[in-house]
Amino acid sequence: MATKKKPAKRTSKASTKKTSSAMRSFRVEPETIPFNTFRITRQTVYWVVLLLVIIATQLWILKLQMEIANLTELLMATQ
Repeated sequence: MATKKKPAKRTSKASTKKTSSAMRSFRVEPETIPFNTFRITRQTVYWVVLLLVIIATQLWILKLQMEIANLTELLMATQ
């Protein structure tokens, strides 16, 4: 016959009281930079280079599309 298992005994640990942390001394907060200030940083240079690459690519694609349109128009005129 199967015997019933007794539940495991739980031992209660002594509760540890949380000690309040010592009050930290006041520290001087660094000045925050206003949102509207403009400074040229490394990230600004990266964004400008990326913008120039995107604009150059778009102009190149536009030029190709105009050449294709001119060729299509020329082929339609000859037929």
